[in-house]
Amino acid sequence: MPAPSPRPLLLGVSLKMYFGHHQTLNWARRIADLARTHQAVTSGAARLFVLPAFPALVPAAGILTPFGVSVGAQDLATEDTGPYTGEVGGPLLKEIGCHYAEVGHAERRRLYGEGDTVVAAKTAAALRNGLTPVLCVGERDPGTPQEAARRTVAEAARLLQGLTGTVVLAYEPQWAIGAPEPASAEHIATVCGALRDWLDARAADHPDSTVIYGGSAGPGLLPRLAGRADGLFLGRFAHDPANVEAILDEIRTPAAVA
Repeated sequence: MPAPSPRPLLLGVSLKMYFGHHQTLNWARRIADLARTHQAVTSGAARLFVLPAFPALVPAAGILTPFGVSVGAQDLATEDTGPYTGEVGGPLLKEIGCHYAEVGHAERRRLYGEGDTVVAAKTAAALRNGLTPVLCVGERDPGTPQEAARRTVAEAARLLQGLTGTVVLAYEPQWAIGAPEPASAEHIATVCGALRDWLDARAADHPDSTVIYGGSAGPGLLPRLAGRADGLFLGRFAHDPANVEAILDEIRTPAAVA
């Protein structure tokens, strides 16, 4: 029997609140051009998604989705509709073309007091509306890779208890976010591998799910993870599209393997 096809690597970018509207769309045009021409994307070896600010979602989707780049929101409400001033619900996000919704980022937890109950409710809201949650998990303080793996798997299990559907687990050790250097490759591989094993054991509940690493991720990291992570979640490093291209250059395409 032929060997199964390798899982496509997933590269995500959250723009947070760094870009203005026109800057976002100009950046999206450069990413669309990259997706249109880069062999890692055109071969299916890599998939891209982008999380712009809410006002840019519709025009960014118009620029990116024709070239296979998915868009998503950086947050969503726990409720689908109703008197929730300033919130954006999952049905609206789905209607305007979103495929992803980020939940549980350390900044939302730290700045806005979102605990496990809120994060789990937002994850459920994404899943019931046909959105793939990009569920951020990761330990607060540095420790051994084995301890980090144990804590992070327990966190994922807690947040996904009783839920089913495709998810992206974004491993982001909170102490590494915005740091000059990411966690060591051994640390990342150990935790991502444990998350990958946990998902694989629950493939019936979470089919086609992936594990990606964020937290000062950059070039040279992906090859050192030895297949234990399914991709990367990029922040400010991706503000220069040339840096996104540099990471795509590291992804082996079917043609390169042949």
